Amino acid sequence: MPIFRLVDEPVFPPPDYADPSGLLAVGGDLSSERLLEAYRLGIFPWYSEDQPILWWSPDPRFVLEMGEFHISRSLRKTLKRGIFQVTVDRVFEDVITACAAVARDGQNGTWITPEMQEAYINLHGLGYAHSVETWFEGKLVGGIYGVSLGKAFFGESMFHRKTDASKVALAALVEKLKSWGFHFVDAQMATEHMMTLGAKEVSRRIFLKQLHSALAHSTKRGKWRFKD
Repeated sequence: MPIFRLVDEPVFPPPDYADPSGLLAVGGDLSSERLLEAYRLGIFPWYSEDQPILWWSPDPRFVLEMGEFHISRSLRKTLKRGIFQVTVDRVFEDVITACAAVARDGQNGTWITPEMQEAYINLHGLGYAHSVETWFEGKLVGGIYGVSLGKAFFGESMFHRKTDASKVALAALVEKLKSWGFHFVDAQMATEHMMTLGAKEVSRRIFLKQLHSALAHSTKRGKWRFKD
């Protein structure tokens, strides 16, 4: 399959033109307009500092449906203890910076480059990107961030500095998304961690149908609050 080189206009080839690895296109920029168009089409950027911008639409896709979130016995105990304070959209920049700094198995460096951080901070300022934070004794110890369009949440990354801190953030996010009628959290590519929490692989064809349905709803823009 050919890899497409993007032009200046924020347009993409159809997602099903991606190669077997999921790579669809190269180049372009990380403008808010282009990023939002990518997410609407089921495409996302993922690349390293020594690479051009790479755009992906993998098949299968890794998705956490709202009713499938699995809370383990140990996580349930942590939630009952209430040792973490949970906030939303309080320190987005700190969350994305922390996610970029986390060492991950099998990865050298980070794909959350300074350019990526700036792009998602801009999306946050426009009311499309959101973070959920967990705190312990006044210190930020975990969190997750992603992009919201319609009734879909595209999870980008999460981090923890204390056991269960990122899982508590995800649990709080899923609970609120369910109450708002969201359809799914897009986890993009399979990880063992997310699999233990209930995420599963679906074909790109099914994912794009689910995405089309989710995008038929209006987007909940602006700063989120969990008590509204």
